[in-house]
Amino acid sequence: MLLSELAAAFDLILSGEDCEFTGLSTLDEATESEVSFFANPRYRGRLAQSRACAVILTANYAHEVKRALISPAPYRDFARAAALFARREGEFSGISAQSSIHPSARLGENCTVHPFAHIGARSSLGPGCVVFPGAYIGEDCALGADCVLYPNAVVLAGVEMGDGCILRSGAVIGTEGFGFVRIDGKMQAVPQIGSVRLEGGVDIGANSCVDRATLGSTSIGRDSKLDNLVQIGHNVSLGEQCLIISQVGIAGSAKVGDRVTMAGQAGIAGHLNIGDDVTIGPQSGVPKDIPGGVTGGGTPFMESGIFMRSFSLLPRLPEMHKRLLRLEKELAALKELMAKEEE
Repeated sequence: MLLSELAAAFDLILSGEDCEFTGLSTLDEATESEVSFFANPRYRGRLAQSRACAVILTANYAHEVKRALISPAPYRDFARAAALFARREGEFSGISAQSSIHPSARLGENCTVHPFAHIGARSSLGPGCVVFPGAYIGEDCALGADCVLYPNAVVLAGVEMGDGCILRSGAVIGTEGFGFVRIDGKMQAVPQIGSVRLEGGVDIGANSCVDRATLGSTSIGRDSKLDNLVQIGHNVSLGEQCLIISQVGIAGSAKVGDRVTMAGQAGIAGHLNIGDDVTIGPQSGVPKDIPGGVTGGGTPFMESGIFMRSFSLLPRLPEMHKRLLRLEKELAALKELMAKEEE
């Protein structure tokens, strides 16, 4: 593409001479035929050293590069530019004779089913779905249009998925919720007879699990994105446009609002209510409800101001402990002296 073509496609302003480019890369690794982007001021020193033929950045930094694609939101426009060069996984098309499709299953137009994929009885796939090798769709599932199941993704019986959902490799949707009860000294499994419902645009990362409900449905709201290695427990309700990052665990029956972000390794206890627009920091432990709009972290979870003050004190705790012991000794000695004087 020409830089001018990219600028026209996304309403960017080209500063400098037009030229052809062949791809995108980082500031450090870009060649003279690649475009990069600059969105974080901490990397400003790399602008002068970058060999990129052009950089997507804001107007106040345009003078620091030989060619600029000026944008009010460089990272957003870099993402849009990258989509132009993204290569879709897999070159097979059509329905493979080596796939296993039950005669009662229904497939929409232009579906692709790779060799060794399985589609169970009475399941339906909307137009344009792609099912990669080793992917499994159980009985009575309903997938909307343009869903993609990457290799070894699993959709167990009765799951519903909206249009444009993506399941990365190894994701499991609709596995048994974790429910057991002790009866006469033995552990009895509680049958999980509910389902899972993914609304349109949901993206589930590799090796993540969404458990089916005990009764009713576990639900993931429209355009929510789950990273790799995420665990969603039975009967969880997750809102729209949530970002759930690697190794987060949400326990059963928790209710999570819209536009919630949970950073890596955060843990959410069961039966909690998390409001809209909440941000939960990495490795947080959440034992109680969080009202909407709160940002915080820590274990137990604290509002950000309290958390930062508490966190800053942690390195000083050993010194403070020594001072406390010394003060206690001095106080005890003072009390003893006062008691003697009173005598």
